[in-house]
Amino acid sequence: MNTVVADITYRAMLGRKRIWLLILLPVALVALAALLRVVNGQDEQTAVLLMKSFAIGTMLPLLGLIAGTGVIAPEIEDGTIIHLLAKPISRPVIAVTKFVVAASLIAVLAAVSTYASAYLLVGSESGVASGFALGALFGGIAYAAVFLLLGVLTRHAVAVGVIYALVWEGVVGGYVPGARKFSIQQWAQSLADQVSSSPFFSTEVTLGFAVPAMIIVTIGAVVWTGQRLRSLSLTGDD
Repeated sequence: MNTVVADITYRAMLGRKRIWLLILLPVALVALAALLRVVNGQDEQTAVLLMKSFAIGTMLPLLGLIAGTGVIAPEIEDGTIIHLLAKPISRPVIAVTKFVVAASLIAVLAAVSTYASAYLLVGSESGVASGFALGALFGGIAYAAVFLLLGVLTRHAVAVGVIYALVWEGVVGGYVPGARKFSIQQWAQSLADQVSSSPFFSTEVTLGFAVPAMIIVTIGAVVWTGQRLRSLSLTGDD
């Protein structure tokens, strides 16, 4: 990891309009949880539904898309990536650094807001808050790697990412039994289910499959990103 590249990337992310999108989603989750608490009181079933559908099912992949593509795709699109590639820094180090920045942003925003919103609804009951926070943490890290890779594979990373998040993660991975094993969203829920003892929540994907799959996808995507950066010329062309 290169601290100079990390510092530049953090400042770029925190200074762009993307930071407002990154903050808006977690704030919306907490606000919705607070509203539901006022309306319904302490309701474990509502908390689980909100965590599954919004926190893990909607917010997490969108945060991954915004941060994962945001740390590198704009630089490729406007050609400023050539200044970074021209420096004596290995491409794998650049890939790892960009990944760490994206993953840290997602992990903090997703895990904290997920825990806070679940705690507002049910406190520490049944481990719902800690379980889904853990799922959001590691699911967000995996999403960061996948969308980082997408950012160097195509100049239409955001459009492709939205399709992936909505179609594969939201529809196919959520409703097609055989495809659930290949969904980051389902892997994150598997981690949550391992910690939570809520009777309103269960997953079909085992932890023994989810954890290795998450590790393989994360490492594989970051390594592939580094290899892809090697193929980029200093003119900014693929």
